[in-house]
Amino acid sequence: MVEDLQLKDRHTEQRLFRHRMLVALAGVVALLCVLVARFYHLQVINYEDYRTQSDENRIQVRPVPPTRGLIYDRNGTMLADNRPSYTLSLVMERVSDLDATLELIGQLVQLDEGDVNKFRDRLERRRPFQPIPLRFRLSEEEIARISVNEFRLPGVSVEAELVRYYPLNKLFAHSVGYVGRINDRELANFTDEDVRRYRGTQSIGKVGLERSYEDVLLGEVGYENVETNARGRVLRVLERHDPEPGSELTLHLDARLQQVASDALGENRGAVVALDVKNGGVLAFVSKPSFDPNLFVTGISFKDYRALSDSLDVPLFNRALQGQYPPGSTLKPMMGLGALAAGVIDRETKVKDPGFYRLPNDKRLYRDWKRWGHGKEVDLIQALTESCDVYFYDTAHRWNIDGMHDIATSFGLGSRTGIDLPIERPGLFPSRAWKRGARGMPWFPGDSLNAVLGQGFVLATPLQLAVMTATIASRGTHFKPQVVMAVDGIEQPPEVLHHVEASEENWDLIFEGMESVVYDTKGTGKRAGKDLDFRVAGKSGTAQVVGIAQGEQYDSEALKERHRDHALFIAFAPVDDPQIAVAVLVENGETGGGVAAPVARELFADWISRPVEETARASAEKREEVVSG
Repeated sequence: MVEDLQLKDRHTEQRLFRHRMLVALAGVVALLCVLVARFYHLQVINYEDYRTQSDENRIQVRPVPPTRGLIYDRNGTMLADNRPSYTLSLVMERVSDLDATLELIGQLVQLDEGDVNKFRDRLERRRPFQPIPLRFRLSEEEIARISVNEFRLPGVSVEAELVRYYPLNKLFAHSVGYVGRINDRELANFTDEDVRRYRGTQSIGKVGLERSYEDVLLGEVGYENVETNARGRVLRVLERHDPEPGSELTLHLDARLQQVASDALGENRGAVVALDVKNGGVLAFVSKPSFDPNLFVTGISFKDYRALSDSLDVPLFNRALQGQYPPGSTLKPMMGLGALAAGVIDRETKVKDPGFYRLPNDKRLYRDWKRWGHGKEVDLIQALTESCDVYFYDTAHRWNIDGMHDIATSFGLGSRTGIDLPIERPGLFPSRAWKRGARGMPWFPGDSLNAVLGQGFVLATPLQLAVMTATIASRGTHFKPQVVMAVDGIEQPPEVLHHVEASEENWDLIFEGMESVVYDTKGTGKRAGKDLDFRVAGKSGTAQVVGIAQGEQYDSEALKERHRDHALFIAFAPVDDPQIAVAVLVENGETGGGVAAPVARELFADWISRPVEETARASAEKREEVVSG
């Protein structure tokens, strides 16, 4: 026992304890120093960096898309509106398992294969933290289902956005056009400035005015700083810079006249274009059949697009702007004026018409539409009134293609009119140089005989025929056709492209002949002026779709419906002070005077008979409704 006590060395144990305590204390102090240093490093040295990263997780800069500019007709009727729509979107940085999320969403709302495929396409061109739309136009019930299951859907949100809406549906599809989702091809052509302007915007103008006035209608993007939680939900808006809305367009188009034209055309395939003679404004622009532009706004389904694209009637084709047809006898007033100005014919020029015409040293017979001809002494007035082909065959033979080409181009044929709509086709009025280059052949006298009647190589759009008619009605003033009347209330001035020079006597003669077409007992366009209390001047036309062999007669019953002749009619009114010029094309309608002329008559009846005070009052009332609404 004494030995055990002697073995204990209290001083050594105390010294060892103090040593260990000091080591432990030094370790604690060292760790505290490291902690303080780390704290200093985080909170002082790198404070700004980590604060920025924290804010990036907590605060996001979101683009605020501008409101697309509205479009009205001349009286304030809304043609293109913006309406709220609820869109289901995903922010990929917040979604942990995309496939599982899509499966869960599919249990809550209806998703088809097209929705998912389009969503995956959008993923490839998204920007960081950009909401990618999955489903558009959610119903209230679908919104409720998503809201109840919000806790199970991180990164999924339902957002309200304005989408384009066309209240008059098919009526203005080929003029106003439509917007659609930005595709890969368009995105590939974007400049850096385009990328900035379209931040937060999913749509772009595809056709019609929506495309040609895209820069005006789009507006300027804004932005907002928002605070979000860990799930990406917006808690509050910290800062906002409002976007600038797009400009408002007011058109020359008249919704009521457009409806009249559409109704008059009925179920026929064709086009109607009406122009203001005084300034070139487009008053009506109809192509039938048409389509519902609202189908394209948020992405058309494969089924709907297939139905449109596979239709034999081709409703997506803009016949008024892109349809190139032989204009037929509608060119005769213009050709008569050119021949008068060139001194080839005059008022007293008379031609014998036995029902055919034969060139010297040529066995071929160029037949008149009237089998037995129009008589021994046909002058220009009778030739226009009864649409005598032989008179103009003789005129073409004594004239030349160079003169015909010059007068045709001065009226705008063979080139684009310059209208403020995209994808216009130029038509064709041939020349010697054109035939040599395109066909590798010289110009033959028979080619001139075909050209003077608007056949052979000649092609024109209904819009070009309307411009030609308006130029005649204005006695030579060739305006560029314009659909937009004003941008943000600032009127767009009319533009004169050319002036066709002719004597007043010659203009009077052409007016007399075109008026006789409508009012003479033998006129081919009598139905254009039926029961109107003002005078109409016009010209009918028939354009062959398939060739008829030499010596054979046209037999409508023997031809398929789509192989029958096209019916055309051009006209203006009133004759003493022309206000409106109209061109009508009815595909396979056969007779211009019988089928196309009544369509023009309906437009004249509505436009000329409409009191000016009524139009002005309607415009003011519509504008007041829009502003108050």
